[in-house]
Amino acid sequence: MTRTRIWLPSSIDGLELHNVRAEPGSYQGRQAVRLTEQVMGEGGIAILPDSELGDGWIETRLAGRVRPDAPPDMRGFAGVAFRVRPNGNQYECLFLRPMNARADDQLRRNHTTQYVSHPDHPWYRLREEAPGIYESYADLVPDDWTRVRIEVSGMRARLHLGSAEQPCLIVNDLKLGTGSGRVALWIGTGTEAYFGEVDIT
Repeated sequence: MTRTRIWLPSSIDGLELHNVRAEPGSYQGRQAVRLTEQVMGEGGIAILPDSELGDGWIETRLAGRVRPDAPPDMRGFAGVAFRVRPNGNQYECLFLRPMNARADDQLRRNHTTQYVSHPDHPWYRLREEAPGIYESYADLVPDDWTRVRIEVSGMRARLHLGSAEQPCLIVNDLKLGTGSGRVALWIGTGTEAYFGEVDIT
């Protein structure tokens, strides 16, 4: 049986916050929740209530911006974590670096989307051990809304952006293996991110 759960940005009281602040509001005319770090340099997640997911689809719209007080090498990291274990200690995550998408440096462009598995497989470990496998290029407009769709099935996750039928990033070996967990909004360090409603199917 397929069930669809919808989380709305106005429902921030049910969020389980881990090193993030959540504020309801709007961004570019769309209702949103704004996430920022409590402690700069660590990133964080906001776990959605009643969002248990094993295999299925997650869909949302998000926008990541660099905070004015962030270090100069920040990129506005924003994404979605899934199969989040209790207390947020472990999770899989697909996220975007919008500021890389239209850089003049091709190598930076190649680092626009990213998969990580917290805590044992951060981006720098994956990039060192398997260059180019867990990140890819996608055309994004910095500071603008991006439609994100994530398909999770067994050991595989696929990231779709906008209305594209084909994924821009495919992960065939999710590091936490199969199983289930909750869904969370994710931000990296130095980021001010906005999230719209989340559909979980």
